[in-house]
Amino acid sequence: MLVECSVSEQLPILISVAPEDAGKRLDQFLVSQLPGLSRARVQQLISEQKVVLNGSAAKASFRLRGSERIAVLGPQQAPPLRAIPEEIPLEIVYEDDDLGVVNKPAGMMVHVGAGATEDARNKGTLVNALVHGSLSGLGGELRPGIVHRLDRATSGLIVFAKNDLAHQRLAAQFSRRKVKKMYIAMVHGWLKQNQGTLTSGISRDRVRRTRMTARRQGGREAITHYQVRRRLDSPYGKFSLLEVKIETGRTHQIRVHLTSLGHPVVGDALYGAPRELQMKSEKRRQPDALVKTVSLPRNFLHASALEFEHPRTGVVLAFSRPLPRELEDFLRKLEQQQL
Repeated sequence: MLVECSVSEQLPILISVAPEDAGKRLDQFLVSQLPGLSRARVQQLISEQKVVLNGSAAKASFRLRGSERIAVLGPQQAPPLRAIPEEIPLEIVYEDDDLGVVNKPAGMMVHVGAGATEDARNKGTLVNALVHGSLSGLGGELRPGIVHRLDRATSGLIVFAKNDLAHQRLAAQFSRRKVKKMYIAMVHGWLKQNQGTLTSGISRDRVRRTRMTARRQGGREAITHYQVRRRLDSPYGKFSLLEVKIETGRTHQIRVHLTSLGHPVVGDALYGAPRELQMKSEKRRQPDALVKTVSLPRNFLHASALEFEHPRTGVVLAFSRPLPRELEDFLRKLEQQQL
């Protein structure tokens, strides 16, 4: 039984579970029954106890038995945004009535965490800049319109949804791994192979909770492809410039996978990269010819290309952006001082 619903429809919405639906997760079943609502929105309703099963609250992961009665208490519309509208300049690469693509600078958070309050910790985010316009509400109060994320110290292309239909269909493309994402990264050292694929599962580090790790068993599936584009031998050490493509989007995925090879991303102190690059003592030449230390106040990781289908028309959209100036300058500095 497929239920037609809208934000204006009278609540509650009542749904009977058929025997053939036995074994399905509650959230997955509701997504199939309520057109226009994403799994994220359904899970939000469930977590707020606005979905009851046989008169009681239930978890999103509950497995149906095939004879239950479900009541969706709503409302279907997301609650008012908690993000703070801010006038922050953005490089809008593309925009239409359904979506937009932004070239995010390093240092800008996409959104704050759920525990943040509306003070200094919740300012300067990409979401705050975007809520001046029309955004999908499916991401929740603090991340409306956000379909995927980039780390704070990572720059590059990110797509956002401007309505719920676009959000749902873009999220489905990410879930089905239809979205093509390419990054440019510089790592310490020379990789043994010119190209390769990393498939170690990724999970939370048990000791340092701000980090992820590829060393534990049972981590979430993660697939990263890399190709060496350039090898640099400088007075500050050896480096590899990589083109990286990912099939999955785990937290810190590229950073964790490359660190697992013993080649952390330049500037990524969280995963072991030095905060300053020291000139190798055996390569010191004229005392004033070279700066003895250089540093990069961000990760050398840039989301350079993004390709996906338009959620309404199905037309393939492809975007690319070169390295930002600070990464170009850093790369040029190493190139000019190659040994």
